[in-house]
Amino acid sequence: MKILHVSDRASVRGGADWHLIGIIEALAEGHDQVLAVGRDDGTATLDCPIEIVPGLDDPDCGARASDLDALCARLAPDVIHLHNAIGPDTLRWGANRHAVATVHDHRGFCPGRGKLTLAGRPCTVPMSAQECADCFDNPVYALASTARAEERRDALAAMATLTVVSHYMKRELIAAGIGGQRIHVIPTFVHGLDVEAKADGPPCALFAGRLVDAKGPSAALEAWRRASIQGLPLVLAGTGAMRTPLEARGCDVLGWVSHEKMSALYRRAEVLIMPSRWQEPFGIVGLEALYMGVPVAAWESGGVSEWHPGGRALVRWGDVDGLASAIADVVGSSAVMPKGFEPGPLMAQLLAIYEGMQIAAS
Repeated sequence: MKILHVSDRASVRGGADWHLIGIIEALAEGHDQVLAVGRDDGTATLDCPIEIVPGLDDPDCGARASDLDALCARLAPDVIHLHNAIGPDTLRWGANRHAVATVHDHRGFCPGRGKLTLAGRPCTVPMSAQECADCFDNPVYALASTARAEERRDALAAMATLTVVSHYMKRELIAAGIGGQRIHVIPTFVHGLDVEAKADGPPCALFAGRLVDAKGPSAALEAWRRASIQGLPLVLAGTGAMRTPLEARGCDVLGWVSHEKMSALYRRAEVLIMPSRWQEPFGIVGLEALYMGVPVAAWESGGVSEWHPGGRALVRWGDVDGLASAIADVVGSSAVMPKGFEPGPLMAQLLAIYEGMQIAAS
């Protein structure tokens, strides 16, 4: 089967990027794959050709249909799979081409902060210009952002087949008015980690992710302090707008850490702290920690409960004291990755979708 993957970029720096790399690696044997992107940041090493198509990295518009048509005429793919290319023009082109599209995040049904209100609370209402206006300080910007999100939603609604990484995401798409029968839940899976790795430093409590308010690094810091774990420093792996303020508060910030080095860092960790303020589409870093035997103290957020073992380590969203107790409770324990996230069966589901799309397009 010849598969054309279409995404915004070739990179290893985000969860959607890593999900795409896992699919390409898992389908390497027996399939001819090409990746079309708007830009290549040089961090991804892939065993397939990379084609640059201008505009694929533009979330507000997308690539020109004529450019994508020319690429398809040259490559003649059997299946087209749109990943993190969310420009409405790109999505509409994909719908006309009987493509599969994976919805990785909220931008097709939320114009704001990832289902997080301006007041800092989880949003539970479907997108509309009236409802979403309260999540912006600038009414003109609110209208423009909502209009773009509605364009993406309408384009996704025209797709014959969608995949999402969690049941939470499927529920959100249905709430946005997209029919559920066409939506398939295919979670992301762990790859690129070495369970035999040795720790590259002393034991620590770990936060891993973008250092932005939506990911909750300040809550992780406060919960770690309240947990009063003697001799177990907090290490933050990631970068973002909050890096400098966190460093000013005395945090040990490593910056962005490559997957090649994350295995050794997980081996240091006695606990992963994951207080996501936005509603997580999935939360792959938590599943990676479990894979490496690291317990995860987390808030209930989006799709987190779908892979988290639950119990004392999963607490109510926003509960810093509960998170501190969870950290203290699970430090020193071992974790096991839950079943249902093995790449073989998940890729078999995806291939079945591909085969169905081939039949529909013929």
